[in-house]
Amino acid sequence: MSRVLPARSPVAASVLRWFDTSADTRADDGDADRIDLVRALPFVALHLGCIAVLWVGVSTTALVVALALYLVRMFAITGFYHRYFSHRTFRASRAMQFAFAVIGASSVQRGPLWWAAHHRHHHVHADDAQDLHSPRVHGFWRSHMGWFLTRRAFATDLTRVPDLARFPELRWLDRFDIVVPVALMVALYAVGALLERVAPGLGTSGAQLVVWGFVVSTVALFHVTVTINSLAHQFGSRRFATRDDSRNNALLALLTLGEGWHNNHHFFPGTARQGFFWWEVDITWYGLRLLAALGLVHDLKPVPAWVRAKAGG
Repeated sequence: MSRVLPARSPVAASVLRWFDTSADTRADDGDADRIDLVRALPFVALHLGCIAVLWVGVSTTALVVALALYLVRMFAITGFYHRYFSHRTFRASRAMQFAFAVIGASSVQRGPLWWAAHHRHHHVHADDAQDLHSPRVHGFWRSHMGWFLTRRAFATDLTRVPDLARFPELRWLDRFDIVVPVALMVALYAVGALLERVAPGLGTSGAQLVVWGFVVSTVALFHVTVTINSLAHQFGSRRFATRDDSRNNALLALLTLGEGWHNNHHFFPGTARQGFFWWEVDITWYGLRLLAALGLVHDLKPVPAWVRAKAGG
């Protein structure tokens, strides 16, 4: 006869979910929309870690690594977490989808199944009462970062992503979403320590590469990414009269490699291209075109002619 294990305390359960997102949820009680302060501690610590730049200093090497990791991981989020996993706007091999799922997971924006499940829910309920990150409903700070620290937002609803949940490697990344970020930090420290020894003229170190390459780069990446939830539903132009508040914002498009053409995207999310015209810079689209030319991805879904016609182009 099986024995029912007692539920853990709320604090113990929250700590355990730092390491295993499938950990027991029976200890959760009270308001599901309240921020789980214990679970939020690593997020707070990551931001406080930026202060360490005062101790580790700065070098050209550290800045190059930070910028490179920002761009590569932003592309993994925009091109794969968003346009591939969430909307299936192109095709990729299982190896390619896993490779970019790993890169995306290093961004500390949870696993690909969690990201896609919440984003699909957002498109169904954009800016209505069920949208967890609508600035119209919840205000700026909640839409920008408070929502994902709540108990309600924590779980991955696999019923929204059955096409992705059939891959055990993606489910593993989702369950143990701390593994890849920790591995990246270890790798950065090792590279920095090696460079400090063999190329001291570069002026870097293990600690410096961790602080700039991981901490600063990740914090910047996070806040720029979530401006699409907060700012891109408040500031910009509206080419299409969608039922939500989505807007096109050229500055956000540059910072997010193309995601700022958000009103375009909400009108027609089924294309791999979010800048519908040549003057709407969409760096993610250019990157996907390059991968397609190399044979690494396939069947990029274009902007249909009827959409262009409705946009006046």
